[in-house]
Amino acid sequence: MSYKILVINGPNLNLLGEREQEIYGTATLEEINKDLEIIAAQKGMAIEFFQSNHEGALIDKIQSARGDADYLLVNAAAYTHYSVAIYDALKAVKIPFIEVHLSNLDARESFRQQSLLSPIAAGKICGLGGLSYKMALMAACEALQGEDEGPR
Repeated sequence: MSYKILVINGPNLNLLGEREQEIYGTATLEEINKDLEIIAAQKGMAIEFFQSNHEGALIDKIQSARGDADYLLVNAAAYTHYSVAIYDALKAVKIPFIEVHLSNLDARESFRQQSLLSPIAAGKICGLGGLSYKMALMAACEALQGEDEGPR
């Protein structure tokens, strides 16, 4: 059986590789996505990518994933810290997801250290740059294929 993983990226992640390289690194979102496509193909998974700077578009995408995606990787970026609407959407669709961040939120400003999404996520991977996404994808693949004992 082929599973589908949806990768959702929030505001300003379209500027990866250009903005604050000392925090977010030099890889572009397109480069990260290409790496994830390779891993997904090796694992026999379908993968889709979505990025928006608009909260409503992110919510619409999360809602449209019902019945289409089996697992989500979510980097809600700044919305992580204050979007009750994204929290509600993720909770409502009941699709397992892993929260992903390039930077180590605990080493950042105090307002970035609170995540509304963490309590409802299957897991959280942060602080490892693009590797955070790769690790999250591997974990999602293993959970879907029953190769671990983690949340599904």
